[in-house]
Amino acid sequence: MRLRDARALLALRPPALSRIGRSARDDVTVADLRRRALRYWPRGVKGYVEGGADGELSLRVNREAFASYRWVHRALVDVSRVDTGTEILGRHTPVPLALAPTAYTRMMHPDGECAVARGARDAGVPYTLSTMATTRLEEVARVAGGADLWFQLYVWRDRSLMHDLIERARAAGYRALLLTVDTPVVGNRVRDFRTGFVLPPRLTPGVLLDMAWHPDWSLRMLAGEPITFANFAREVSADPQSLMHFAARQFDPSVTWDDLAEVRRRWPGRLLVKGLADPGDAVRAYDVGADAVVLSNHGGRQLDRSVAPIDQVRAVRDAIGQDRELLVDSGVRTGGDVALALALGADAVLVGRAYLYGLGAAGQAGVSAAVRILGGELQRTMALLGVRTVAELRASGSDLIASS
Repeated sequence: MRLRDARALLALRPPALSRIGRSARDDVTVADLRRRALRYWPRGVKGYVEGGADGELSLRVNREAFASYRWVHRALVDVSRVDTGTEILGRHTPVPLALAPTAYTRMMHPDGECAVARGARDAGVPYTLSTMATTRLEEVARVAGGADLWFQLYVWRDRSLMHDLIERARAAGYRALLLTVDTPVVGNRVRDFRTGFVLPPRLTPGVLLDMAWHPDWSLRMLAGEPITFANFAREVSADPQSLMHFAARQFDPSVTWDDLAEVRRRWPGRLLVKGLADPGDAVRAYDVGADAVVLSNHGGRQLDRSVAPIDQVRAVRDAIGQDRELLVDSGVRTGGDVALALALGADAVLVGRAYLYGLGAAGQAGVSAAVRILGGELQRTMALLGVRTVAELRASGSDLIASS
């Protein structure tokens, strides 16, 4: 080969100087975003995002369940046009997914929930703000005008505080309320205990050493506003122990279906119930007034050894019928996972860790990138399966999945 021919084969690129630029250039899967985020985050944040409850069996089973299914594709189908668009709670979205609620979000990136909301808006998908958010719900609504915002709620011991959150979400323009019902007590998050992960972070010698190894994250955190549970920080001292203990005490083991009925009476908009696994519970949630249910084991962070939610989709769909809206979360990492959930009978999925990896990798742009990556993978999976629309994927699902 002559030298001038060899020069033509060289693919030299100018270096990307920012994390956002490097991510946009190099990250083509959610796994890529994850690797970049894990390099950016200190040990405590990594443990919080990656961890599950107790022995983390549910955490592992969630992913293994998705991997256990096999496709039976159709050949010689014209898939020159594949449309991943659908409706979620009566509003069109370009991909059948919504961003799940997550706590501590400003620990992942200093722009936190505001970056997620804007990224969701740009990607055209709903975003669910957590009760345990580190940005006030009114501020998120203000900076993310035009976003499809949902608000996540727990039934707390202090019912007046819970009722106040419902009213604030309504007044701020949140379209849907998502009630999480799988936390009568807090799961045993072993990694958080071992790393001493609290909010606000305590600057112990170990934390300071870890921060020294992650200067980009540390400088950004130190330059920002103090991190707290912003939606109820005024009700409790800013002391880390007081704040964490206050939040833990609010989870109510006495919650019942009557509480769901009370939330339904108070909330005028769309209502989702998240954290169900049993088909009978799903039927009852609709009977009480839910507009949709979310099959979930809290991403493996509550009851260990719980069934993978994806494995319950068929049974719940059979129980509730075809006309009621059904979502699923816990373990979704690829567009192929999204396709599988729809083929089994779900209308859409919620994703949590996937967009947090994007947030850690590149902030708002990384959140949008995570949705774009999942959407692209979904479109390619649908084309390879021989289906052209989400409706067709759902209708043909039983034929596209190999029998076990």
